Amino acid sequence: MQHESTRIHKPEAELIPPFVGKILLGLLVSALVVVAWARLTDQPLVAMAPQSTVVEERLFTFEANMSGAVRVMDEKGVLLADLPPEEGGFISGVGRVIERERMKHRVAQDGPVLLMRHENGRYSLRDPSTGWEADLMGFGLDNARAFARLFAL
Repeated sequence: MQHESTRIHKPEAELIPPFVGKILLGLLVSALVVVAWARLTDQPLVAMAPQSTVVEERLFTFEANMSGAVRVMDEKGVLLADLPPEEGGFISGVGRVIERERMKHRVAQDGPVLLMRHENGRYSLRDPSTGWEADLMGFGLDNARAFARLFAL
């Protein structure tokens, strides 16, 4: 008695139905058209963080480690915090981004970073040596709070 081998899976040509492929292609082309139109007509950037007056600012220096640990010093070099990987992960990650930006701009690695608290409750970070700036709320409330705690040190 010979058993017929039944194929459980559809042939490769039918894994993605043709109409789904056409829809995906249409979405891709549409996205490219919209982006090209925005660039060619110099459309303004609309997804920017809300602007607000700076009410407090402090200079800090970070020594970031790949493990997530980070040492935070004030502008005079006084150690304010020595955070282990469990507590300093986001701050350490931002510190590594700043290091990378400074390497790209070929500036000193040990310069201070300006942490600013805005009137609207948002926090931002600016590296004066490269011009790099980030609105920390873009990384989530918990990550912004990690930097907000630095004001209390």
